[in-house]
Amino acid sequence: MRIQLMLCLIAVAACTGPRAYTRGTYDDPNAIEMLSDQFNENDLQLIAKKMVSSLGESPLVAQLQGRPTVVIRTFKNSTHEHIDMKSLADKIQVAVLKTGKFSFQDLGSRKDVADEYEYQGSGYVNPSQAKGPGAQVAADYVLTGEISSIVQEVGTDKSVYYKMTSKLTHVSSGLVEWSDEKELRKKFEKQGVSW
Repeated sequence: MRIQLMLCLIAVAACTGPRAYTRGTYDDPNAIEMLSDQFNENDLQLIAKKMVSSLGESPLVAQLQGRPTVVIRTFKNSTHEHIDMKSLADKIQVAVLKTGKFSFQDLGSRKDVADEYEYQGSGYVNPSQAKGPGAQVAADYVLTGEISSIVQEVGTDKSVYYKMTSKLTHVSSGLVEWSDEKELRKKFEKQGVSW
């Protein structure tokens, strides 16, 4: 009897254990699909699209002369969950660059550039071709952003509200010359688990 019980428990454990995903297909990354109640790639795309569209249509862009340089600073996550804020900032940067209205400095590569200056000044590089500090372009604007959320749960219903606010601040004056926000609300209903 014990052996039969143990075999039953092993069989049940085998049926309910972790499963590996072994087969897949490519899917359209722009198709909206909500597999869970967490922040997802569609939310990221909608926010980036709204911010870039708003910036592109702003009076600031209409009066720009040349291509001002922007540096992206802190994109703050004030939500209840993990959100890859670097991916969100990168998505916005790529879309803004495609407009041709701004150029960007990459904070992440500054140390790499400084290391390259050091290497080029070490004597390994032809001195007439070596680059050095002092010629970089200064940023004209700083782009910042913050995303926050409110979660409401009542019975089997759940509502998740996200708000992303972005600001473009002029470095010389310290004035915010553009700002906008994008709001998302998602509704979910808890389903019972069936066997």
